[in-house]
Order: sequence, then structure tokens, then C-alpha cells
Amino acid sequence: MDNGFLPVNKEEMRAQGISRPDFVYVCGDAYVDHPSFGHAIISRVLAAHGYTVCMLPQPDWRDKDSVTVFGEPRLGFLVTAGNMDSMVNHYSVSKKRRANDAFTPGGVMGKRPDYATIAYCNLIRRTYKQTPVIIGGIEASLRRLAHYDYWSDKMKRSILLDSGADLISYGMGERSIVEIADALNSGLAVRDITFVDGTVYKTRKREDIYDAIELPHYEALLADKKEYAKSFYTQYCNTDPFTAKRLFETYDGKMFVVQNPPAKPLTEREMDQVYALPYQRTYHPSYEAAGGVPAIAEVKFSLVSSRGCYGGCSFCALTFHQGRIVQVRSHESILAEAGKLVWEPGFKGYIHDVGGPTANFRAPACEKQLTKGVCTGRQCLFPKPCENLIVDHSDYLALLRKLRGLANVKKVFIRSGIRFDYLMYDRDETFLEELCRHHVSGQLKVAPEHISDAVLAKMGKPGVKVYRKFEEAYRRMNERLGKKQYLVPYLMSSHPGSTLKEAVELAEFIRDSGYMPEQVQDFYPTPSTISTCMYYTGLDPRTMEPVYTAVSPHEKAMQRALIQYRNPKNYDLVCEALEKAGRTDLIGYDRKCLIRPRKGAKRSACGGSAYPGTSGNGETPVRRGGPAADGRKRADGKKEIGRASCRERV
Repeated sequence: MDNGFLPVNKEEMRAQGISRPDFVYVCGDAYVDHPSFGHAIISRVLAAHGYTVCMLPQPDWRDKDSVTVFGEPRLGFLVTAGNMDSMVNHYSVSKKRRANDAFTPGGVMGKRPDYATIAYCNLIRRTYKQTPVIIGGIEASLRRLAHYDYWSDKMKRSILLDSGADLISYGMGERSIVEIADALNSGLAVRDITFVDGTVYKTRKREDIYDAIELPHYEALLADKKEYAKSFYTQYCNTDPFTAKRLFETYDGKMFVVQNPPAKPLTEREMDQVYALPYQRTYHPSYEAAGGVPAIAEVKFSLVSSRGCYGGCSFCALTFHQGRIVQVRSHESILAEAGKLVWEPGFKGYIHDVGGPTANFRAPACEKQLTKGVCTGRQCLFPKPCENLIVDHSDYLALLRKLRGLANVKKVFIRSGIRFDYLMYDRDETFLEELCRHHVSGQLKVAPEHISDAVLAKMGKPGVKVYRKFEEAYRRMNERLGKKQYLVPYLMSSHPGSTLKEAVELAEFIRDSGYMPEQVQDFYPTPSTISTCMYYTGLDPRTMEPVYTAVSPHEKAMQRALIQYRNPKNYDLVCEALEKAGRTDLIGYDRKCLIRPRKGAKRSACGGSAYPGTSGNGETPVRRGGPAADGRKRADGKKEIGRASCRERV
């Protein structure tokens, strides 16, 4: 029986009249046919071009027969780890195993292997030696060339070599996957598909590589971290589809991994076509008995309006994956999807989000980007806004107004995050006013990330003065509107450039703001970010200058504890951090102090061995600050819900 989904078993395959699929799509996530999931987009795009695709979600990597469900596909296997890198999915920054997997039915952990792309490809190769295997998704995309792997603390080869796959489709793969499919369908051997933008291939013939930049060979990267910093920055400067050169790496002097330039961005019409495909907008019905797939809850009543980001944060992989050129859907496309969304079961009148990596980016940063690309070696917003930056919220405002005017819509929220610096560069306060009036529910979550200008410079973020200015503008606007709404700042500990001195400064900022974060984002060194390169090499690849980096788990724990200094469990770590930073002036009874001395100790030192987290008289330290001082609850008394940052959403 045809239930509207692509087939996940032989019965469904036959019901749809497919005797042999063109492609079998192996995925580390459960099958969710929603445009927020990469596997749904790619499979639907292929189907729209006339190719048959069978979905093979979460096969048992310990069983070689698990990949033979549909037999050998006519054109090839498509393999992805899922919407997240499998290692990020499995482990916290402290390398502890996570308890749940939101992309698995029932949230069960352990349904996919570590380094899932490699494991699945090796499994396929045990049975299908010659069948083309094309890998994609964020795990393959960000590991496409030699990279530092945080979980093994080693340099790893291109995932193309360790997986045994034939091609990588990197970035947003709508263009490249259709070109690959058409080439295979024409009878071209997969080894000869070396010409598609947005792909990485391997070859043993150096003479076939033309018009390319040679990166340091893999053995040089292993021998010298400085070589990796140089290599990484060359890659970073070649991520623009209009200006990037072909790159290649050499392994053992015999094998060459070649990265073609990125695929061109989609036009508005093409974006509309992608999002108009017949998605079922939910998980496959076979998961109902397990309780469904938790990840759908975050996006079910949300609308994607754009992709790409020119924010250029050092810790974000978007530059390598979606790119810096913002691509948007038309109002008509978004309104058409919203018209379907409001009639879905469970819709209660609230559109949870309208955005993308950065919600208030609704156009390229300047007019030249769609024809000449982004500037190499320069950022649009950092260290100050480019003189060519177009600051305009009018299109986004018009879209939000139309959505608010739809029947059955009570409220439209913005949860994917706004760039407060971009907002502050807009001299027209209309967007700020309507944001506060219509699109905030008690608290607005923003991401200053840090307050030390030295750390912010390494992050590629604006100086703290910009955030202070936004704080004041937000406060004034809410005052004018008669609303009690607060800011929830997302802060990061242990980012390269942050010593204990800067971590203490951040704790003082939290003290003065009266906000106690319940969750802390400790810097997570994921593949293909400037920050990860700094973490591994100790160098800023943009300048080759040394960068201090906290790499020991204990120091990282101290920096993290300082952000949550009011938590009694963190008392010992906070005390140790203050002593090492030479800031024992913050141990005492004054309002400026972070913690109190232990009972019987001097007023300016921890000393002794009393119960952690208590004052000198045995009382728990008083929480100070405004309505959100506790941080565990919103100002209106409701439990705070954490957001998925851009680092997790890509």
C-alpha cells in the first residue's frame, strides 16, 4: 500500500511498482519526510527528477545482510550519518555517552554506530564490491579532507578514503546529486565523475588534476600542526562557489583526494521548488508504536525561510557546509507551506519559528555576492560591518506580518536566533518594535557567547559594546510597550583565547546581569571550524599567531563551573579557578563576590573542608539579580526550554 512515503521495505517497494530501485538511501537517522531533514530533501529531489529511491534508515551495522534488503540498486548507494555528525550525536563535549538520540524512534540511543558514514560504507562494501557509493550529509561534508578528530584526538584522513566510498556530495547537495545521478544514468563510470561542483573524488592519476591548489600532503599534516593550520585556512578561503579553486591532498604519494569548487547557490525559484515537493511532514508510520521520532517536535510547526549565513562565527561550520551566501524562499512559498501547517493535527495556533541559521538574514550581505561571491579574507560583520553591507529588515517584516495575518495563527515566534549586531546596525527600529510586540514570549534568546573582547575577536564576534547597546535598546523598547520581557544570553566556556582570567570576567558579567544559566555551552571542537583548528594547533589560522587554548578536561571544567558559580556542586571548581586566576577578592561576603568562604576560613580564601556551596554560617549563598536570577525558570514561572544553536542545526 502506498502511504505517501518513499519505500522503507520490500513490501512498500513492490506496492509502488518498483522492481529494482535506482538508489538505496542508507541513513543514520530514522526516516522523517520533512524538509528540515537532509535525507528527505535529497530523496525527494531525486524522485522529482524521475529516479526511484528506497530508504534504508538505521540498518544494523553488525549484520552484513541489513544492507541487502532491496538488493543491489541500479545506480548506487547514497549514505549519510544523518542530520548530525554521529560523534556529536553520541557524545557530549566531555566525551560522555549521551542518554538519548532525538533522531531515533522513541529517542533510543545506540541505533547507529560511531563514525556512522564509515561503518555503513564498509558494511556495503562487504557485499557490493563495485556498486557506486556516494556519501553526503554533515558528517561527510565536514570531514571531506584531512581533519582533526576531537574524539580520537588525532588527525584523520579524508572520510572518502576511510569509508571506501567513490564520491562525496558536500554542502547542500540538491544540484550535485542530480548531476551525479544523471551521469550514472548515462552509463558513465563513477570513477569518471570528476567534474561535478560540490563533490570530492579520489584518483591515482596526478596528471588528471588541473587548475588546482595543492594542499600540504597528509604526512606533513601529521608531522607539523602549523602545516595543518595553513592547509585549513586555504580551504576556508576556497569555500565560495564563485571564487573557489579546486583543491587536492596527497596521501602516501600515491592517492590524491580532489575537492571541486562548491555548487552554486540555489535561486529563489529553485528554493521554492525544493520546499514544494510532496513531503509527508512527519516520520514514517512504522515508528508510531515506538512513540515516534522526538526530533520532529522541534520543527513540525516551524518554517525554513533561508539557508546560508554570512555571520562568520569561528566556531560554526556553516561556512564549510551551507556557505556564506544567504539563499531565500519567496513569501508565496513560505505562506503556502504555512497554509498546510495550520491544518496539521496538533497545531494550536503557534508557528514556532520562521528562519534559518540566522532568522533576520533574508538576503545576501551585498549586491555583488550572487554574481561575484563573498570577499576572500574579509567578513561582512566582523570586526565591524562592511561599508557595502545592506542592513534591511523590511522583507522579513513583511513576511512575518503576512504570517501573523493567516487564519488560525495566534502567534509567530522567532526561535532560530537573530543577529543582534545586525539588528543594531538598522537605524529603523520598526523590526525591534515588532519583534518585542509580537514575536517574543517572555524571554528572547540571543548569543553574545562571551563578554571579553579578546575572546570575541577569536570567535569572530562583535565587541561587547554592541551587545550592551542591544541590551539597552531591548530594555527601552519593552518599557515603551509596557512588556516585561527578558534576555537570555547564550554563553560559551573554554573557547580558544579564553584563559581563567576571561572566564572570571564572564562570571562577573553573569553576577551583574542577575542571570544564572541552567545550561552551559562548553566549546565543542567539531570538524571544519576555525575554532577547532585553533584548539588543535594552538594557532589562529588567519594570522598564524599563537592562541591560548584550554585543552585539559579539568581547566575546561573550571571555566564551565564559573559560568554556573551559584550551583553548590561547582563550589570547589570555582574556588580553585579563582585562586589560580589570582581573584580571591571574589571570595567573601560583599555583593561583588561570587562565593563565600568555607566555615572557619579567612574571608578572602576558601580554606578548610566545609560543605561546598555554603556560606560561612552554613547558609546557601543568596541568589541576587532580577526576575530571571535563578535561571531555571522563566520570568513567567514556566520552565525554560533550551534551543538548538546553529552549531547543532546544520
